[in-house]
Amino acid sequence: MPVVYGPAFEGETVRKPQTYVECGGPARTKAFELVTMRDACKVKDSQITLIGRDVDEKQEGSTSSLGILVEVYGKNMKKEFEPVVERRIHQFINYAEGAWHTGQRDLLWVRLSKNSFANGLRFKHFGDILYTKMKEEFGGIISRLQVTIITDEQEVEKHLPEAIKCYAERDKRVAGLTDESVNEFYSCTLCQSFAPNHVCIISPQRLGLCGALNWLDAAAGYNIDPNGPNKPVEKGDTIDELKGQWSNVNKAVKELTHGHIERMNQYTMMKDPQTSCGCFECIVAVSSDLQGVIVVNREYTGMTPIGMKFSTLAGAVGGGNQTPGFIGIGRQFITSKKFIRADGGIARIVWIPKELKEALREDLEKRAKEVGLPDLVDKIADETITTDAEELAKYLARINHPSMIMLPMGELEPRM
Repeated sequence: MPVVYGPAFEGETVRKPQTYVECGGPARTKAFELVTMRDACKVKDSQITLIGRDVDEKQEGSTSSLGILVEVYGKNMKKEFEPVVERRIHQFINYAEGAWHTGQRDLLWVRLSKNSFANGLRFKHFGDILYTKMKEEFGGIISRLQVTIITDEQEVEKHLPEAIKCYAERDKRVAGLTDESVNEFYSCTLCQSFAPNHVCIISPQRLGLCGALNWLDAAAGYNIDPNGPNKPVEKGDTIDELKGQWSNVNKAVKELTHGHIERMNQYTMMKDPQTSCGCFECIVAVSSDLQGVIVVNREYTGMTPIGMKFSTLAGAVGGGNQTPGFIGIGRQFITSKKFIRADGGIARIVWIPKELKEALREDLEKRAKEVGLPDLVDKIADETITTDAEELAKYLARINHPSMIMLPMGELEPRM
């Protein structure tokens, strides 16, 4: 490696002025990462391929598409292990001095610093890193591994459909499981390098806020590596069923956040909510009148009705602190029956970016019908209607949005 490599650099941040090249994120270039199983004959062990131009063929300050495709084979490898191995890409790339990785799946954001470029770090080194570290960490289940790093935009788009299909199949696996049907949840501390006091508590109906790990994935992660970032957490005695608080979960949260957080609720954003790191897919924020919430996703770069863009909100919500009225979430949690259940659930959503609303429309409409609000989705505003708080309030009153007749947040007996 042309740069220093190790856990000491995992929490390093590469700011915009320090950046030589940027992929995904606000740069709006296509980016994805995927770990997938292949037949033995299709995986050439240690083969590392770069498709497209490397960093030294790009100008300082430029942007690039990026695909990270890791194909593996092993007699003990299983489909359910794929997302566990894939999520570690985040950690392994961040170990390189001057390399910064956040996000997941097809919502990546990667930067290489000017200093790392000057020292010789290139995209092709991502292949060296991932081959070495994945063989080291997962050698018990992976016997062959090849890595393809893609910077050519057309080639990235060629592989995206397979990646998106894999993500959808993973999300479907947990359907049908409920938080009540299991005795234990799972913790995830993978992002503590960026947010030392953050911990995700992953349950069947609330996936990790990065959106990359659901309850089955976390269970698989623990089975692969009992000393890794995922560990079982027995629920213990129920303290508050509505808000989602349990005695042993509180104990685990206190221990895993080094005593920083003593209580955590799974199903409310108003009192002792789950902490947030910086890898969340979406942010849920309460409106100033406490009547509704907006949901904004990482891909949306415009203004929101609460006067802040995603980037500003992320700076306020992340870092591992509990911020009542604001939570980071995985986008699939929006359509969960446990989504801010103690605060009114899906009926509280008053604004959401059009792209995200349309992407989730089928599941949103299904959930809206379950709570007796079949026309709710069409009543949720987006940026094509307004991004102004006063205009949004007028719009919601005009179309009789259900949140307008609900008690303020924190005082409602919710729809189930």
